[in-house]
Amino acid sequence: MATAAAVLEPWQAAAPRKRRSAARRPSRREAAARGPEVDSEADSAAVLRRIREAWEDLLLSDFWSSALETINRCLRKHQEQLKTLAGTLPEALGNLHLDSSPAEPDVARDCMPGETGETLVTGACHLKCVCYGIGNFATCVIARNQLTFVLLFLEKCRIPRSHCCVYDPLFSQLEIAVLNTLGVTVLNENEEGKRSICGEPTIFYMLHCGTALYNNLLWSNWSVDALSKMVIIGNSFRGLEERLLTRILQKNYPYIAKIFKGLEELEFPQTPQYTDIFNDTSVHWFPAQKLEQLSADTWVFREEPDYQDCEDLEIIRKKTEDPSAGDSSS
Repeated sequence: MATAAAVLEPWQAAAPRKRRSAARRPSRREAAARGPEVDSEADSAAVLRRIREAWEDLLLSDFWSSALETINRCLRKHQEQLKTLAGTLPEALGNLHLDSSPAEPDVARDCMPGETGETLVTGACHLKCVCYGIGNFATCVIARNQLTFVLLFLEKCRIPRSHCCVYDPLFSQLEIAVLNTLGVTVLNENEEGKRSICGEPTIFYMLHCGTALYNNLLWSNWSVDALSKMVIIGNSFRGLEERLLTRILQKNYPYIAKIFKGLEELEFPQTPQYTDIFNDTSVHWFPAQKLEQLSADTWVFREEPDYQDCEDLEIIRKKTEDPSAGDSSS
């Protein structure tokens, strides 16, 4: 498909867009003759065009360079920590390109399925990225900018898009098709944030997600080894500590309550253009030295969260099949 091929080409900063004259709307007869497949392709092309425009705007903004520098500061510390761990992790993070300079054409192309990935730095493909809760980017400007940010981040770090998993239970079929065209991996199951990194250094990108999603993620990786290999870009944990009562945190979100003393946090910069999009956002990482200083009892409790008594959960739970449904047809 021509649209898919076009979007995989390097995206570069463009000159300010000129106002376009309104295109003639197709008549009902013309629309009917085209069929649903053509309409779907046209819709995908429109969404991809909006993402490209958001890409160009973000790349030229002061916010992008400042936010990238914030992430850079965190990942460089994280990289130093990983040098003490076994395996190829230092190579993976050590080769990230995290400077805040303008886009470089040689860096823009990702390691897409079926491509050689020759522009990737050796070892960078070991780093994973998981995105939760981006939202309906086809219709929502905020969600579109959040998606655009992670696409730019993947490019700057030379992480292939195929190594980035994305999920939101609200995604439409159109949005799933667009994400597939962009080359990211769309998850089929609502994990509720319960994803183990399985020993691989992973960046989680989960802006404006429910508190339970963060609590679930911590539970799934509740060990010094796993947490020390994670970075979370999302809601400020410091903000959670300030907004929620201690007893509520300890009762409903015990893993968040226990980890405050085991993390470091850097706030995202705030600019008028992107205030509503990246507000209350920070980069978090977990220094092994701080984690090891936590009491031994901290790591003993490993009960899976259930939130039965939690009001205003703010996440969409995984759908479970009714056991009686299979018996009704017999």
